[in-house]
Amino acid sequence: MTDRATTLLEARRERLERLLGQPLADPPRATGEPLTPDGRRYLIGEAESLYWNDLEWEHITDEEALEEGRLTQLTFPGFLAYVRGLLLREVMPDSKAPASPRPQVVEEILRFLAGRVVELEEAVGASANGEADKLRTELEVTSHLVDLVLYELHGVSEEDVERIEG
Repeated sequence: MTDRATTLLEARRERLERLLGQPLADPPRATGEPLTPDGRRYLIGEAESLYWNDLEWEHITDEEALEEGRLTQLTFPGFLAYVRGLLLREVMPDSKAPASPRPQVVEEILRFLAGRVVELEEAVGASANGEADKLRTELEVTSHLVDLVLYELHGVSEEDVERIEG
């Protein structure tokens, strides 16, 4: 990952801690069998596919466009559900499989998103007017998506999210 993407993630975490007035909670501990490199690549690849599919659907439908901007939670419903699934800490008592949080995969997903934010920032500056608007929109929702994934990873409560985003 680029240094700018790493810096972006560190700055976002520091900002959240400052706004919350306390350190972020540790992510859930990974449990279960360790992932193979192929298993890890597969899970990350699925997240990237969901990101691109959700983003493309938004471009096609423009469903989540409001005067104030886009509703990131509704732009990326599949992606966010996938991240929540990777962080699942408990399952129903009759579940055939135990909870198996994969916070290390979510960290890799965050690195992908941060890298995408950096790419979009560079592309916005180098693009023509018509394309710049589309790229700015992608930058806005992807940047907010980084925050939403950080909230999930660190278990930020809904009340605290409202306070941070309000």
